[in-house]
Amino acid sequence: MHASSEKVQLTLPNTDISFLRTISKKMGWTIHVPRKSGIEKGLDDIRSGNVFHAKDSKDLVKQIFG
Repeated sequence: MHASSEKVQLTLPNTDISFLRTISKKMGWTIHVPRKSGIEKGLDDIRSGNVFHAKDSKDLVKQIFG
């Protein structure tokens, strides 16, 4: 006999993910934490206004290396 299962989505603080993993392992649950690609992270930065502008290549190098 197979138990039915249902997919649920939770929103948790990052600090609680390890706790959830521990609980799910003990209960026999499967957990999947989706990861954002670099492009998705970059687009999130652009949307939030976390972008920098350089006047020219020298300014860019100065911003990168301080």
